Amino acid sequence: MPRNISVASWSVGLLVDYCTEVGASVLVKGIRSQIDVAYETPMVLMNRSLANVETVFMLPDPAHAHVSSTLVRQVSSLGGDVSAYVPASVARFLDKSRPA
Repeated sequence: MPRNISVASWSVGLLVDYCTEVGASVLVKGIRSQIDVAYETPMVLMNRSLANVETVFMLPDPAHAHVSSTLVRQVSSLGGDVSAYVPASVARFLDKSRPA
């Protein structure tokens, strides 16, 4: 991976504060549909206004555009096979988590 790119996990406070803390000037986010665009647009504008942080959207492969974590969890909880949509370790975890 190039030295000027990093992948990190963040969970507390404003995302733009985290970006400022680590010196990030661009966020990369995946979106699936116009609903995601409508949801993300106000946050993009606020992030740009608060900290001059830009956002780049990545579109999914059309074969996976309908997949969401909520849908995967629901299908799995009802006994469906989600192995085509998640890594093997996640599929095993979901299988073990399913009520007997």
